[in-house]
Amino acid sequence: MVLCIDVGNTSLHGGVYKEGQLILQFRKTSRQQFSSDEFGIFLRSVLRENELNYMDIREISLCSVVPDMIHSIRSGIMKYFKIEPFILRVGVKTGLKIKYRNPLEVGADRIANAIAATHFFPDQNLIIVDFGTATTFCVVSKQKEYLGGIIISGIRISMESLVRETAMLPKVEIREATQVIGKSTAESIQSGLYFGQIGIVKEVVAKATAEAFDEPPLIIGTGGFSSLFESAGLFNYIIPTLVLDGLFMVLQINKS
Repeated sequence: MVLCIDVGNTSLHGGVYKEGQLILQFRKTSRQQFSSDEFGIFLRSVLRENELNYMDIREISLCSVVPDMIHSIRSGIMKYFKIEPFILRVGVKTGLKIKYRNPLEVGADRIANAIAATHFFPDQNLIIVDFGTATTFCVVSKQKEYLGGIIISGIRISMESLVRETAMLPKVEIREATQVIGKSTAESIQSGLYFGQIGIVKEVVAKATAEAFDEPPLIIGTGGFSSLFESAGLFNYIIPTLVLDGLFMVLQINKS
């Protein structure tokens, strides 16, 4: 079995693949630092509670946008699994042509998303929208060129900023809004968060398409909040596990 781990700014998203199929997903907050022992024990307990044997994990693929956590995570894996994890970073084989001026600036999670998307949809122009701590857009050509992207505040950051910077606005549940005009302060915030993201996505996708492509690309949604927008008509496909799929695939690419 293969264990894949994506460390984001807000949460850690993990998954276990058996014979190429994702059989388990789990999440853990990444806002607080943890030791290598805490992390190793956490991974073992997740597997045990889901009736999987940690000794059946043969390979581990990892990406992180939180550099300070890589050492603890790697050390925990080495101690509790006796495996040297594969880390998606600059210099490994990806099958992509990175067109950023400085390829070091591209987040590893965004590269993983692009790897998986180009595998699932070969010979297609793509725009990948990832709803995480930030909402990110990756523009990828049918020639597997990573052309660049766009980064905006994510839906949770937007809500927390409202609460932090205002005296009377409350923290609300992040959910799909059924109407634009809210009938209470909470509904008004929920409407703004939900339809605000929809409006931004539509505008950014339209401008990126006009700038990069001569024909409409496939629009792929992913990330923790992507399922919130299933009925919004924004995407051709929503694949919440795209980054984990990319981590699994890049491991195979580098093995070969």
